[in-house]
Order: sequence, then C-alpha cells, then structure tokens
Amino acid sequence: MPGISVIIPTYNRATLLLRSLNSVAHQTKSCDEIIVVDDGSEDITRKCVQRFAGESRVPVKYLYQKNKGPAAARNYGISEAQYTYLAFLDSDDHWQKKKLEFQYQSLISRSEYMVSHTKERWLRRGKHLNQKNIHQPGDGDIFKHCLQLCAVGMSTVMVKRQLFDEIGLFNEKLRCCEDYDLWLRASSRFPFLLIDSPLTVKEGGREDQVSFQFRIGMDKLRISAILDLLQKIRLSDEQARWTLEELQKKCLVYGTGCLKYGKTLESRSYLEISQWAEKCLHNDLQYPLSVPESPEPVS
Repeated sequence: MPGISVIIPTYNRATLLLRSLNSVAHQTKSCDEIIVVDDGSEDITRKCVQRFAGESRVPVKYLYQKNKGPAAARNYGISEAQYTYLAFLDSDDHWQKKKLEFQYQSLISRSEYMVSHTKERWLRRGKHLNQKNIHQPGDGDIFKHCLQLCAVGMSTVMVKRQLFDEIGLFNEKLRCCEDYDLWLRASSRFPFLLIDSPLTVKEGGREDQVSFQFRIGMDKLRISAILDLLQKIRLSDEQARWTLEELQKKCLVYGTGCLKYGKTLESRSYLEISQWAEKCLHNDLQYPLSVPESPEPVS
C-alpha cells in the first residue's frame, strides 16, 4: 500500500529507543506504521514499546526474535511491513522533525529513484563530531564510494520495498557490515537520491555498538562482501575494475597487517587474493572471473 513503514531494530537499548521513537512521533510527515524488532533484549524494551504504543497516534507493531543480529532484525521488519516506502532507524539514532517529509516528497517527485539517503549530524558521547570529506554522502552513482567504506548511513535511508525484490535482503551471515554489503549491491544497479540536509542524528562512541564490537574484524567482513559481489553480480567493466582495485588494496593492507602480528597463514590468504585481483586487472578482465573464496574464519 502507498505510505511509509518505519523499521527500528533494537537490542537492550530501552532508554535510547524511546528517544528514537519520539523522533518518529514528532515528524511533520507522519508515517503509517512503526515496526520495532526486538532482537532478543533482556531489559525493559517490551514495556517501553508498549507504553509508547499506548500513547501513539501511529500504529506500533512490536516483534520479538532471539538474538540474530541487525541484518536478521531488519529482514524481519521488512517481511512484516505493509507499505510501499520503508524508512530505517537504528535505536540509538534519531531524526530531525522534517526528515520523513522531505525524503518522502523527494522520492514521490523523483519516481526514477528507488532509494534515498540524507546527510547526518554525528555525535560522540553527546558532542558534535566533524566528518572527514570521505564520509560525506554522495548523490547519483555512488558505487565507487560504497566500495571504499560504508557510504550510506543506515538511519538516513528510505527505500521503495521493490528494491529488495531486485537485490535481495540483508545478508544475515554478517553480524556487522551487513549495510556495507547491501549498499554495494544496491549502488551497483541504482542511483541514490541525496537529501542535502543533516536530517539524521547519528550517535557513536559506545561499547554496545556493533561497529565497536567488530572494529577489529571489519576489514575482513568488507573483503568478504566484495568477493560475494564479484561472485554473484555481473558488473560493468568499469565497476569491475573499481571493485578489483579496492579488493586488491584492502587485501594488501589487511594481509600486511596480519604479517606484522605473526598471523602468517591468514596473511598469505589475503595477500594471495590481492595478487589475484592485480592479475585480473592486468589481464583486462577476462570473464567469467574465477573468484576466490573468502578466507576463513570471517567474523
């Protein structure tokens, strides 16, 4: 149905979740449903959502699952969403009050776009944090930027649900960098519409965040996502070159780092992939590419 579903995955963040929910409730453009996916919380999350739902003018759906990670939680929310446009909000982030209004109107008026994102304001422990240029979000063809890092803030996004029919859902095997993986697939096929205003407030600097918990293994997960992309999606020649160049660089950096810490076998695996990518580039991309498997373990 036409309308907006807001999907909020959460895990043991009852207090922060209420701030996120209130930022949805105070939007100048009301959504049509709020879906909270509780990923196995052991705090008072259920009670907080029930209390909020009792006072909300918008229908609130509370879903519970055993802890499976943010990818599985978002996929659950997508499967239960009833409306055409899906907006995602992490439970420790919040929105400026005109976020949904600006984004929805932009996607309605620019029907050729499947996905939109906004600029962000970053906070670390409540204090403003300036973003480096590489973290500034892009408009249109952002595939090359998405290869470098996670170039799309999860809480900034509104998509037509058709996008998931085209590219698939979040990869539930990835407990972190699942957004990096998804935006690689999306940006390889579709342009992104940027709302050039910081309508999303992103909170950081806490040890409960997945990005903190996986900060050591994040490079491995991104390499795994790139290999998966090369295996499953036929890229244009230009996209393939960009992908192989980024893979070569990431594997070289990670493999060299492993060597410094005495991880000889792991280093060899990643350096071999780096050499494979370099060889493909020198051989002018002979299809089909015989893509190496991701080294194990990926965690």
